[in-house]
Amino acid sequence: MTSMTSPPESKTSPSAPGLREVDATQVKAWLDAGQACVFDVRELDERARESISGTLAAPLSRLDASILPTSGRLVFHCKSGTRSREAAARALAGGRTDVFFLKGGIEGWRDAGLPVSKGIKVPISIMRQVQIVVGSVVLACSVLAFTVSPYFIGGAAFFGAGLIFAGTTGMCGMAAVLGLMPWNKSLRACGDSCSGC
Repeated sequence: MTSMTSPPESKTSPSAPGLREVDATQVKAWLDAGQACVFDVRELDERARESISGTLAAPLSRLDASILPTSGRLVFHCKSGTRSREAAARALAGGRTDVFFLKGGIEGWRDAGLPVSKGIKVPISIMRQVQIVVGSVVLACSVLAFTVSPYFIGGAAFFGAGLIFAGTTGMCGMAAVLGLMPWNKSLRACGDSCSGC
C-alpha cells in the first residue's frame, strides 16, 4: 500500500502535534479504494454488536503499536473518538506518520448515513463485567475493613487506583483478563488480526 498525502478533510488535532482526524465519508472512500487500513479499537464485545465492514479489530486495551503495518495509511476508530485518538497517538509515537482517527467514531459514521454491520447479541458487555467485578471487590473489602481488619481497605484502594488508571489511559487490564474468560469465547472469535491489512 502506497502512502498518500493527507486530504483537505483531515485536520490536525489541537491536543497533540501530528494527530489528524478525518471524516467518515473520506474514510469510506479510502476503504472502498483499498487505500487505508482501518482499525477498530473498541473492545471485542462492542465490535461484536456493531462494526464497520472492512475494518480490523485492535482493542486499545491490548494494542501493540509494534505489530501495526509499517507502511500505508492507518485510520483508527472507536465509539466516539476518544480511544481512537489515543491509538493514533501510540502509532505516531511508534514512528508512523500517515495516521488518522475517525471523527466521531462509529457514531459519526452512522450520523453520516453510512452502513454498519450488525453482529451477535452479547448479553453483557466486558465493561459491565468489569464494573460488577470491581464493585463486588470494593464492597467486600469495605465491609471486611469495618468488620475484620482495617487493612482490607488496601484492596479497595488498589481497585480504585486501577479504575483511575483505566479511565486516564484507556487501557483496562481487568477488561483484557475478562476477555480471556471462557464465557467470552464468542467475543474473541469475532476479532480480526491486526496483521490482516
